[in-house]
Amino acid sequence: MEVRKILWPTDFSRAASTAEPYVISLSRKYHADVHLLHVAEDLSRFEHYWGGGLDARHIEQIQEFGMKVSRQRLEEMCEKRLTGCPRYFIHIVLGDPAQTILKLIDEIGPDVVVMATHGMKAIFPFGSVAERVIRNSPVPVLAIRPNGQEMDQGMAGT
Repeated sequence: MEVRKILWPTDFSRAASTAEPYVISLSRKYHADVHLLHVAEDLSRFEHYWGGGLDARHIEQIQEFGMKVSRQRLEEMCEKRLTGCPRYFIHIVLGDPAQTILKLIDEIGPDVVVMATHGMKAIFPFGSVAERVIRNSPVPVLAIRPNGQEMDQGMAGT
């Protein structure tokens, strides 16, 4: 297996950080570029919860601030944690997490996706985002459990 590009989706959760050592190891071993992705939810989708308390302009301002903070967090992650990795690229996108990950796979053509799963152990071994990505990805997906163990069934074939 030759790995030139790695896609690492993160939601900044503790579980998501368990994928980090795998990303770093693969990147260093294969001298692969890392594409770090954060998908921000489109807050306008949840307008019905606010009961009209926020107008579109305020929602947009909140969203822009969230995107700015996300970019800063990703840049900090790259600078502090991806030392020794050849190159890294930051992607921040508004949208549905699984759909956005799959779209970025098509756009950048990674050799592997490394992501954590938030699954509920034996009942649902994968989180819903990881499951949708695994089922629909044209490239292998390495799914990492929150305790840092690889899930054999998490490798989706090409």
